[in-house]
Amino acid sequence: MQIGELGRATATKVETIRYYEQTGLLPPPARTQANYRHYGENHLARLSFIRRARDLGFPIERVRALLDLSDDRGRDCATIDRIATEHLREVDRKIADLSALRRELSTLIASCEGGTVAECRILEALAPVMGDAHADV
Repeated sequence: MQIGELGRATATKVETIRYYEQTGLLPPPARTQANYRHYGENHLARLSFIRRARDLGFPIERVRALLDLSDDRGRDCATIDRIATEHLREVDRKIADLSALRRELSTLIASCEGGTVAECRILEALAPVMGDAHADV
């Protein structure tokens, strides 16, 4: 298949496929006599793997590590478990950070009593150092 077909089959932009080739995540395809890239089933499977890993939030470096590990089918999967566990910890940390952010924003919004911009609790909380200087702006 050509690059556009591979892109459609995996919901991946052509530029992204080329980037993955340049960075070595995707092996270079064979070329037709007309010098078009010709991708096979191995490219489809590998790109599908990359897409799924990226959809799960794995950074490129970890996707590369997982691909390298997947190439050695007889190897123990402890390293893969460690990579996935580290990624899960990062996801949990991000969720905790976003939950704290949500609580803080919710508290700010709840503190709003209406009125004028000069009395706005949200602006006051965002720029406490400005204080009365905000009124001069």
